[in-house]
Amino acid sequence: MSRTTNVLALLLPHCRATGPRRPLSPDDFPEQIRQVESFVAAGEEIVFTLPGFPCKSPSPEKVLGHLPDEGERRALAFLHGLCEQVTELHPPGARMVVCSDGHVFGDLIGVPDAHVDAYADELAAMIRREGLHRLSVFDLRDVYGERSHDEKRALVHGRHAPDLARLREELRRDEGALALYRGITRFLVEDAAGRFTGTRSALQRECRRRAYGVIQRSRAWGGLIAEQHPRAVRLSIHPQPPGSAKFGIRLLTAADSWATPWHATPLHRADGRWELVRRAEAERRGRLVLRDGRPSHYTAA
Repeated sequence: MSRTTNVLALLLPHCRATGPRRPLSPDDFPEQIRQVESFVAAGEEIVFTLPGFPCKSPSPEKVLGHLPDEGERRALAFLHGLCEQVTELHPPGARMVVCSDGHVFGDLIGVPDAHVDAYADELAAMIRREGLHRLSVFDLRDVYGERSHDEKRALVHGRHAPDLARLREELRRDEGALALYRGITRFLVEDAAGRFTGTRSALQRECRRRAYGVIQRSRAWGGLIAEQHPRAVRLSIHPQPPGSAKFGIRLLTAADSWATPWHATPLHRADGRWELVRRAEAERRGRLVLRDGRPSHYTAA
């Protein structure tokens, strides 16, 4: 295989793909082959972008607090290790730009901007402490500077967000987009549990409305990333169909395919493996471990 297809082969074991389950090969990802080949042919460092690592869920039933913990630390280490593996195949190297999107939709998911700032700052500090030199953090501050958070959101939405009517039409005909919408709605309902004072049906209506906004803002963020990093190999934490513009990638093991370090709690199992679970489940299965005086993860009793 060529150097380009070897790089794609490294990613395949971690691929999150939609569609019929079947063995996948680098040939199933022509867009990523094109993206990687542009760096390989030029003898340049390969750049990956990954939107995600926004902020912790506001639900104490899911997470340990509003700052990164062992889940983020292990996910970042995995991404850095992936870049190191790519570098063994492609000597100019590889790096990953973690595109932290918390401010893009924090107002829609009920997370204060101060918590988003603290999360992103600690994420960058964690990368420095762990010596993950192939990773960097990119967020709205890198584009819009010290403007207010509301102004930044308005700017990225106005420039890149899809029209709501067109988005609704897409969900009617695209099963993948509909699944994403339903997953986001479920998260919003779960995260609002215990904080919403109206009826269950009113909560669901409100979360369905906000889910459209989250998707609009997420698409807008993707547009801004593409504008700022036009040649990068685009990764996603969400499952993607083979042949799409983005490559879906799994960060850590979890029974729930939607689980991420920012929506769950890390549990160190008795067999030595790590798993992402809801905090309530982690409490039942293990004991809390602190790191630097802060809750970090649970370890099986």
